[in-house]
Amino acid sequence: MKEQLVDLKQRLREIFAYLHEHPEVSWEETGTTAYLVRLLKAEGFHVQTFDDCTGLVVEFGEGPYTVGLRSDMDALWQEVDGTFQANHSCGHDAHMTMTLGVLLLLKKLNYQPSGKLKFIFQPAEEKGTGALAMVEKGVIDDLDFLYGVHLRPIQELQSGDAAAAIYHGAAKFIAGEIIGEDAHGARPHLGKNAIEIGASIVQELSKIHVNPMVPYSVKMTKFHAGGESSNLIPGRGAFHLDLRAQTNDAMEFITQKVETITKAIAAMYEVEIPLETKAEVVGASVHPVAHELMAQAITETLGAEHLVEPGPTSGGEDFHFYTVKRPQLKATMLGLGCDLQPGLHHPKMSFNQNALIDGIEILTRTILNTFAWLEEENQQDGCNGKTSTGSLRA
Repeated sequence: MKEQLVDLKQRLREIFAYLHEHPEVSWEETGTTAYLVRLLKAEGFHVQTFDDCTGLVVEFGEGPYTVGLRSDMDALWQEVDGTFQANHSCGHDAHMTMTLGVLLLLKKLNYQPSGKLKFIFQPAEEKGTGALAMVEKGVIDDLDFLYGVHLRPIQELQSGDAAAAIYHGAAKFIAGEIIGEDAHGARPHLGKNAIEIGASIVQELSKIHVNPMVPYSVKMTKFHAGGESSNLIPGRGAFHLDLRAQTNDAMEFITQKVETITKAIAAMYEVEIPLETKAEVVGASVHPVAHELMAQAITETLGAEHLVEPGPTSGGEDFHFYTVKRPQLKATMLGLGCDLQPGLHHPKMSFNQNALIDGIEILTRTILNTFAWLEEENQQDGCNGKTSTGSLRA
């Protein structure tokens, strides 16, 4: 396998370079989708696309069980060297390259799975809505196992190390509006000052307390009120809130507190403060069997000394919607060390691209290990007189 990867290395570099140089933001990954379709069809793979959205699915093999590998596709919109632009500063270009690398490697190995393999190139992870769209389209309905991958910042993992799970927390982004009343600067008693109301919201958010053993944060990340006139007290304002919690229960608690606070402040100031959830992701739910099979693959690829026990991370990922929406799904996500710095979402993010080869090998071995495990389970169920479908989807 390592020799085959050496043969693929130059092509993988070219694939990564193209994807990195052609970033597209959430739900606008049309060029990326077209590039992937061309590449995959040229390799002889059957590709499924969607009429109403970006993204694609590749399937091959057939049998009583299905194993999936998912990659996200979208880039961030951020300021780079003074210009706002799409930018792959979260590593999705690397994730696509690794997923393509697994496909190309399996082809070179002439691998024929004992079931179905499904590769999902998912749009709009940064919006927190791409995974939900794939769920609605039934893309994961036939899956028994699903794997993902994400580059990890150097603060979590160094190059040469890997973790068999990433314990992302839950995140939610809420947009709010303050609907008060303008007033002359000399007559504040006649208006409803949106800036004062926004300040009250910030103060009350700081009083939300959760079990200190659970990492969490609630903060206002954007506020706008007023215009060019300095002698006009603005009655309307708009704000964004960023909510984070390591567990889904803690996120539910925080969300309820935010709603209670804004309702109370709206009543106190006699204004309206409507809230809208713009995006959200849930906390990780890692299946122990999937975790074990990926840990085995990391050991086979890097050695046991480079298998790192995963810890919680404050970031979020919509990958975990798959297991929340389909609880029977056995899933985990590879955390790949690659000396990524200064950090994820930094406009100057960089990493050791040689780590992509390790990631491809780990993911490929994970797939091989999973089908071997499924075959063994199927044989045991046959000896016990059980049906494979009933056992595997239990």
